[in-house]
Amino acid sequence: MTPRIASVERNTLETKISVTINLDGTGKRELDTGIPFFDHMLDQIARHGLFDMTIKADGDLEIDDHHTVEDVGITVGQAFAKAVGDKKGLIRYGHAYCPLDEALSRVVMDLSGRPGLEYEVDYPRAVVGGFDVDLIREFFQGFVNHANVTMHIDNLKGRNAHHIAETIFKACGKTMRMCVERDARAGDIMPSTKGVL
Repeated sequence: MTPRIASVERNTLETKISVTINLDGTGKRELDTGIPFFDHMLDQIARHGLFDMTIKADGDLEIDDHHTVEDVGITVGQAFAKAVGDKKGLIRYGHAYCPLDEALSRVVMDLSGRPGLEYEVDYPRAVVGGFDVDLIREFFQGFVNHANVTMHIDNLKGRNAHHIAETIFKACGKTMRMCVERDARAGDIMPSTKGVL
């Protein structure tokens, strides 16, 4: 089968971003957003999703991390949607629970064609490694809006903000991987009673 690979570039006055994703990879990654903690989180998606991912971002970090994080989410979402293609023969739905020590998070996703994010996460502190944890929601909002997926993210337990964030990104990678797996029983059938997603 042909590998599902897509590349997208996004250039604005605030950021310049390029993303390449291979949904049928082995977890190889080259991540350079200029935000070390964010790179660490993106690494979890690639490693646990077994996606080959290259992300390069040059943003106005002297102002804030917000534009870069949100625009990376947008661009990853666009690349993901492009790589997924018409969705025929895919599992469509995915879910994962991932723990890290005391923290436990759940992510559920549907390749629905309808963007929607439900995000229920409370962090015990606002900053991890200089990174504003409010921006995690901004990343996922950008992603779902441009990947056209429905995603539910829930932190179920946790006292350490780093652990909480990491469980979310790990669960996201596992969930994305499940959604895009080819369903051997479905063949080329569209996984929807509407016949389109």
